[in-house]
Amino acid sequence: MGVFTRLKDIINSNLNAMLDSAEDPEKLIRLMVQEMEDTLVEVKANCAGAIAARKKAERAAAAAKAAVAEWEDRARLAIDKGRDDLARDALREKARFAQQAEAFNQEVEGCSEIVGQYKADIAAVEERLQAAREKHRLLVQRHIRARNHKQAQTTLRRATSSDALTRFDQLENRIERMEAEASLVNYAPKGSLVEQLEALRGGDQIEKELESLKRERRRD
Repeated sequence: MGVFTRLKDIINSNLNAMLDSAEDPEKLIRLMVQEMEDTLVEVKANCAGAIAARKKAERAAAAAKAAVAEWEDRARLAIDKGRDDLARDALREKARFAQQAEAFNQEVEGCSEIVGQYKADIAAVEERLQAAREKHRLLVQRHIRARNHKQAQTTLRRATSSDALTRFDQLENRIERMEAEASLVNYAPKGSLVEQLEALRGGDQIEKELESLKRERRRD
C-alpha cells in the first residue's frame, strides 16, 4: 500500500468522524488541508531519509569495490613472490568484499525504488493539496454565503410572522392614540346647546340696553 493510499484512508476516516459529529464545515475543511500538509511534511522527511540511506549504501558499495581491486592486486603480488598461500588468502578477502559490494548495490537499488515511490507520493499529495486548498477557498465562500442567506431568511421570517405583524399593529395603534391625545391638549369645548342659546340671549339684552342709552343721550 502506497503512502498516498494510506493518506486517503486516514483522511476519509477522519472526514467521516467529523461529519458524524456535525463539525463546522470551515473547520472541517481546514483540518483536512492541515492533515494533508502534515502528511506531505512526513512523506518528504521519509524521502530525505531514503535518499540519505541510498547515499550511504553507495559509499559503502564504492568502498567495497575499491577493496576488491586492492585485494586482487595483493593476490597478484603474492603470486609474483611465489607465495601462493598468501595469494589464496588475498583472493578470499577479495571474494568477501565482492559479496559486500553486491549487497550494497542491491541496497542502493532498493533505496532508489523507495525514493522513486516517495517522490511519486509527494507529487500526488502536492497536486491534491493544491486542489484541496482551492476547494477550501471556494467551499468557505459558499459556506459564508449560505450562512448569511440563512440568517437573512430567518430575519425575514421573523419580520413577516403573525407575531411580528401583531406587534406592528399594536405599535401603530399606540401611535394613533398618542396623536389623538396630542390633538386634544389645546382643545376647548364650546359648551352645551343650552349654554350657547343663553349666550345669544344675553347678547340681545346688551344690544337693547345700548340702544336705550343712545336714545337718552340724543334727547339730552
